[in-house]
Amino acid sequence: MSDLAERLASVQGSIADAARDAGRNPHEVTTIVVTKFQPVSLIRDLVELGVRDIGENRHQEAQQKAAELADDDVRWHFVGQLQGKKARQVRAYASAIHSVDRTSLVDALRSDEASVDCFVQVNLTDDPKRGGVQPDDLDALVEHVLATPGLRLRGLMAVAPLGEPPRPAFARVRLLSERVQRIAPEAGSLSMGMSHDFRDAILEGATHLRIGTAITGNRPDAG
Repeated sequence: MSDLAERLASVQGSIADAARDAGRNPHEVTTIVVTKFQPVSLIRDLVELGVRDIGENRHQEAQQKAAELADDDVRWHFVGQLQGKKARQVRAYASAIHSVDRTSLVDALRSDEASVDCFVQVNLTDDPKRGGVQPDDLDALVEHVLATPGLRLRGLMAVAPLGEPPRPAFARVRLLSERVQRIAPEAGSLSMGMSHDFRDAILEGATHLRIGTAITGNRPDAG
C-alpha cells in the first residue's frame, strides 16, 4: 500500500503543477483512477487513501466490483465502449458514463426514473473501431442526448490518437466543447487525459482525467 500511496501522491502533485501552469485551480480537476484488471483489495486501498472516483471499462468486471464495494463511498465511472444491451445494467451502478457515442446507445440509456451523468465521446481518428462520434455528427448527437430523459450531459470525452502529439488533439476537443456549449451551456466538462498525457490534457482544459497504471501500477492480468 505504501507504493500505491507514493504513486498516488506523485500523480496528484503533477496534476497540481500542471493546473497551476495552466492558471487553473487544481481542485477543478477530478482524477478518476481506472482499475480494470485490478483486484477489489486495491480499490479498497485507494478508498482508504481518499480516492472516490473509480473507472472501469468492462461491464461484467465493473458490475461485480460495484456489488462487492456497495458499502464503500465510491463513484463509479464507466469509461469503455458500451453495448446497448448492457446499458440499463451499467446505469444501475454508474455515476457517470463517459462513452456515449451513438443515438442507439442514447435510446438504450433512456430512463424516466433517474438521471445519470454522461459524456459524449468524440473520435479523433478516421478509425470507426476506436469508438466515438465523428465531429461532423457531434451536434446532432448532443441534441439527441439533451432530448432524452434520464441523461445529464456533462460534456465531451476523447482519447488522444496514437502516434501523434496529444496536445493538439486535446485542443481540438476544447474547440468542439466550445461548439457544444452553444447548444448546451452547462456541458463544459472535458474527460480527457490518461497516464501518459494528462499534463497536456490539463493545459487544454481537462476537468476529468482517466488515470490507470501511473497510480495503480502494472495490471496483473494485462498480458
